[in-house]
Amino acid sequence: MAELAKAVVEKKQVPDIIVNNAGTINKNNKIWNVPAEEFDMVVDTNIKGTANVLRHFVPLMIEKKHGMIVNLSSGWGRSAAAEVAPYCASKWAIEGLTRSLAKELPPGLAAIALSPGVVNTDMLHSCFGGSAALYQTTESWSQTWK
Repeated sequence: MAELAKAVVEKKQVPDIIVNNAGTINKNNKIWNVPAEEFDMVVDTNIKGTANVLRHFVPLMIEKKHGMIVNLSSGWGRSAAAEVAPYCASKWAIEGLTRSLAKELPPGLAAIALSPGVVNTDMLHSCFGGSAALYQTTESWSQTWK
């Protein structure tokens, strides 16, 4: 991430918008059966990955005096579900991190947590199995926002 931020600075192409969209989910399992490595993977991707992007790009946006940060969350960042506790915890963390970030940003910058709703993705299939097909695809979701 540091190399990417450095390249952006060198090209004087500071982003107007950052969308933190990387995310992963644990395999369905009761929290006490989730291996530590799997829990760490969810935390490292969903929380630390988001924080790492912020650490490298928010200072550049502050210098530019404007910008928008969108951190992807989930409905499970405001609720909970069985067998996906690591994912839920990570998205609760994104909600709190984003609210704190919004309070820290100077005028001209804003941060929001966005929950796109239930969308039929590979990640949803990992939780819902065949029932994931009942939900909108990424293509139909994107058409909603055109």
